[in-house]
Amino acid sequence: MDVKLDHFDCRILEELQRDSAQSQRSLSDKVGLSQNACWRRLKALEASGVIKSRTVILDRNRLGAGLVVFSMVKTRHHSANWLKKFRNHVSAIPDVVDFYRIGGEYDYLLKIVTRDMSGYDEVYKRLIEDIELEAVTSYFAMEAIEEQRPIPLD
Repeated sequence: MDVKLDHFDCRILEELQRDSAQSQRSLSDKVGLSQNACWRRLKALEASGVIKSRTVILDRNRLGAGLVVFSMVKTRHHSANWLKKFRNHVSAIPDVVDFYRIGGEYDYLLKIVTRDMSGYDEVYKRLIEDIELEAVTSYFAMEAIEEQRPIPLD
């Protein structure tokens, strides 16, 4: 279900995507609302599920997690039981930071963030352990040109 957003809601969301840790006063000043009105709108956006959480973007290179890998997975299995098992299996691998079921030649896309090639090899071995996959094809990112971009709210 789409949520109806007005200009002030969009401004609040744009500002929070830039800096979710800013003070309530700063946020209300930037969007042109009183602190109380801004707070009520913020709580309504959270209650409606538009805001799922507030988080911090970390510099993965400074934390020793400089390798980004996009893995495409193909399977012959499409039953609900297999899918549940596979979701649980992949979700238990901490280096998998994004996980999608996709259409096309492959069935799943995983974004893996790890320290280096040996870290990826550990993730790969864990990924294929005890689960039948038809193919795993991986692409290694050389440079993050744009990452964690805000969602456009036009």
